[in-house]
Amino acid sequence: MSVEEFFKLFLDELKQNSGLWGYYKFLEDRSSFGFRKSYFIQRLQYITNHITDKSSVIWDCGSGYGTTCIFLALNGFKTSGSTLEFYYKDIPKRLEYWSKYGDMDLITTNYENIFDSHPDESSTDIIILQDTLHHLEPMQDALKIFYKILKPDGKIILIEENGANIIQNIKLYKQRGSERIIEFYDERLKKNIIMGDENIRSLKKWRKEFAKQNFKIIEPETQYIRFFPPFKFNDSNTNQIINKEQQLWKKYPLLKKYFFFGINFIVEK
Repeated sequence: MSVEEFFKLFLDELKQNSGLWGYYKFLEDRSSFGFRKSYFIQRLQYITNHITDKSSVIWDCGSGYGTTCIFLALNGFKTSGSTLEFYYKDIPKRLEYWSKYGDMDLITTNYENIFDSHPDESSTDIIILQDTLHHLEPMQDALKIFYKILKPDGKIILIEENGANIIQNIKLYKQRGSERIIEFYDERLKKNIIMGDENIRSLKKWRKEFAKQNFKIIEPETQYIRFFPPFKFNDSNTNQIINKEQQLWKKYPLLKKYFFFGINFIVEK
């Protein structure tokens, strides 16, 4: 199933399941529909472009509502997802909907703190971290876990906000100030959890952090996404704007570094 085909069915699911609306806001404001869609499909396409072997052992760390796991299952990939999100309870209803289109038994999900889990060493081919790594603290401890469980040729697919983006940094500072790490009590696990509060980083900073655990970023696979504001999009120009954005970040380094919102990259062991 292609990303576009999946997105159409996903919109049908949203119409039937209002429980998803708080996170997926495609139906609430038509003026921002193309803007949100372009971000969604580019990130999902990036992930699927880098997963080709159906025998791969895949861990979606921070799987949230399970959307990526569902898409991969529809394409025959077995995944394990883990999350600490309150909406974990909504996943069974989602799997029931998507079982009409593919084998949802390919998905397993767990509510867990990764620092409490003990996965086998060299057991995983691919780790997906989508909007997740900037939440994991202590971050270097998380990277140690990832390095341990990845096979010798394993990789991490990262979907992150660009921590060098000037506008996003101003927005986040207004929301949380300079405190980038918080602690909260998890009712389900009955314990305190330390978490990064949107502790986003630039690619340069990520490169330094990963190097401490002997990971390396595969530079040619890096992709920047989302530059133009919502009013630039309409119902028919999404692909054209995506193409234009992809040309811009490759041509203008400063624009890429400080004004593109999202960054996708690959890290290998």
